[in-house]
Amino acid sequence: MNELGEISLSLSLVVVVYSAFASFFGGAKNNEAMIRSGQNAFFSAFALYSIAGIALMYALMTRDFSVEYVYNYSNRDLNKFYTFSAFWAGQKGSLLLWAWMLGLFGSIAILQNRHKNSKIIPYAVGFISITMTLFSVLMVHASPVFQKLPELPADGHGLNPMLQNPGMIFHPPTLYVGFVAFTIPFAFAMAALLRRQEGEMWIVSTRRWTIFAWFFLTMGNLLGANWAYVELGWGGYWAWDPVENASFMPWLVGTAYLHSVMVQERKGMLKIWNVSLVTITFCLTIFGTFITRSGLISSVHSFGETTVGYYFLAFLIMVIIFSVWLIYSRRELLRSDNNFDSIISRESSFLFNNLALLGAAFAVLWGTSFPMISEMVRGVKITVGPPFFNKVMPPIALALLILTGICPLIAWRKATFSNFKRNFMAPFLTALVSSVAMIAAGLRDLTAWLFFTVSVFVLATIAIEFWRGVKMRLTDGNENPLSAAFNLVNRNRRRYGGFIIHVGAVCMFIGFTGNMFNDQKELAVKVGESFTVKDYKLTYVGAEYNKPKSTKDQFIATVLVEKDGNKLGYMRPEKNIFSNYDMPNSEVSIVSTLKEDLYLVFLALDGENTATFKAHINPLVKWLWIGGMVMGIGTLIAMLPDRREKKFMQSLMENKKA
Repeated sequence: MNELGEISLSLSLVVVVYSAFASFFGGAKNNEAMIRSGQNAFFSAFALYSIAGIALMYALMTRDFSVEYVYNYSNRDLNKFYTFSAFWAGQKGSLLLWAWMLGLFGSIAILQNRHKNSKIIPYAVGFISITMTLFSVLMVHASPVFQKLPELPADGHGLNPMLQNPGMIFHPPTLYVGFVAFTIPFAFAMAALLRRQEGEMWIVSTRRWTIFAWFFLTMGNLLGANWAYVELGWGGYWAWDPVENASFMPWLVGTAYLHSVMVQERKGMLKIWNVSLVTITFCLTIFGTFITRSGLISSVHSFGETTVGYYFLAFLIMVIIFSVWLIYSRRELLRSDNNFDSIISRESSFLFNNLALLGAAFAVLWGTSFPMISEMVRGVKITVGPPFFNKVMPPIALALLILTGICPLIAWRKATFSNFKRNFMAPFLTALVSSVAMIAAGLRDLTAWLFFTVSVFVLATIAIEFWRGVKMRLTDGNENPLSAAFNLVNRNRRRYGGFIIHVGAVCMFIGFTGNMFNDQKELAVKVGESFTVKDYKLTYVGAEYNKPKSTKDQFIATVLVEKDGNKLGYMRPEKNIFSNYDMPNSEVSIVSTLKEDLYLVFLALDGENTATFKAHINPLVKWLWIGGMVMGIGTLIAMLPDRREKKFMQSLMENKKA
């Protein structure tokens, strides 16, 4: 099987190069046979990646430790659940997964467009094939997936203990889906420019791909935050780690694109801006892959120092040069159909939203890149840590939160006083009353007060907009409130799905704001002794030792939790030691409510009767996970087609024929 996998990857390199050549040549010469040949070659490359993927999974499941990758990321103690996730735990497997996903998504895009977009689909296939060529080169030459060890070891090194968490089954592939799927709108945008195609057809054709990519990038970041929260044992979920930032930056720019593209669809404006945002998003996915695999940054997520990162850097430079040239050379084609009529309008608010998101992306990019830049210039790596981001990001986040309430309700072209009064007076008064109530309740932190107040304002704008729509449907007398709300969302899924996404975003902001009130305590206690943290009383009951695997020593502490004299139950945090990694690993215990989390870490066992614990009180963390789920639901609703979109598509087709 290993030889079959190697042959498949070697053939894939030849096939994707041919696919790129045949697609570009066929598109330029309008040669249908070459276009079909390029597409068939693309399908063949996907099939070859699939064969290689099956071969690697077979090697993992059969414990074929003659393969270096299998040896490094699995062993005989590793259960099937984590052996499966070992496929993408290391660099070589993740490259293969990435290439396979790109082959899958590209194949779907080809099938979707076989009877439409005939002028640009060959070029889109060509651009996707070029990207796949990069991965094939890496897997064949720079980082061979099926590289053999000189001798057959008796057992493997095993999977990193930090990766032996259910979240790692879902977090990396979810992020990869988001990264890879953004290749499709980028390829279509470049194809449309290369073909000198005017209009919004490429945007409509890739709208669901963009939302699909954004959805998975959102969920990937959220799953990563949850993994950090439950696995790393430091009490937080986001540390502004360079690899965390690498997945956050394309999310920010992708979010900006999803907002600004509505201005182009409605007003024919921001055409250069939108194609630039798609390009930047794609480039940031490549940049994130570069810093993860270059060895230039220190992170628990990175793959160590290899030469693979420099292939990505070279590819990124070529993409930037080509994209800038193409956008500049087609600037006349991308002229806006209309101009901004007023700075106080929905168009302008979307532009301000974009500027805030790009400002956030630039701040993250600068903070992430500065250590690499300082090392290249001065030979000294100057680390930019959380204090920088925690100082720069809150003002930008607050501006974004305000715009979240304003953008969807302000009038197009030019807002009037009556528009402001109708849409924002009630939310403003609601937020004002709530802000006074918060002060009366004892809230004194200015930043937290601002975030909570603006959150109430945004939720009020959304609630009032929903109520207006439902009320209009109820006037007919044929629907009850529940069916009216359902039909309201169903008839305009994109608009109201967006509102639901905003509700989720507000919930997440509430969760982030709670981080300002964290409390913690660390101390050693003997069996039977108690300590308090905030309103909780914790009593150390004892610890037990287990050896569930030959490579794992497990220590489990039992702690009784009480609050206000009431027994809440027992917490059982763990301290595990893996002999093959010679490193301790914590499994935290969490008591979670809507108000706060009690987060307990078992730091050390000192003798038989004394243990050291670290307890955190993390307010409102649960709202972060709730907000993520609400955003996911809203995104799925927004992806579904509705009547308005069908009408827009029909009008585009009619204009194209005319």
